[in-house]
Amino acid sequence: MYQNKISLMPQDILEKDFKIDTRGYRLKEVDQFLDIIIGDYEQFLEIINNLEKEKADLLAEIMNLKQELRNSKLSVEVASNSNSMGEVTNVDIMRRLSNLEKMVYSSKNTLESDEKDN
Repeated sequence: MYQNKISLMPQDILEKDFKIDTRGYRLKEVDQFLDIIIGDYEQFLEIINNLEKEKADLLAEIMNLKQELRNSKLSVEVASNSNSMGEVTNVDIMRRLSNLEKMVYSSKNTLESDEKDN
């Protein structure tokens, strides 16, 4: 991605030839300095490649998390719709059980009182 914006590659620096003038720079110093620049370029390119890979991995993870979130929202929506459409919950079962107990105990008390009266 960024490699299109970089003018020089390490190989370009390595292969660069300068014209020699009578009062020019010392070739050994220029070569040493260019070697340092080449090393830096290689490090920059490696860092850029690693960051691009990390970015791609993070984008993939974001997409997966967004999909999980959509699925979770859908599951919650389905669950809330099914409960509101007459689905029996634990609370409904407890109420029915309580009503049945009241009916059984009240009829038992009624039968006992009828037996005492007779």
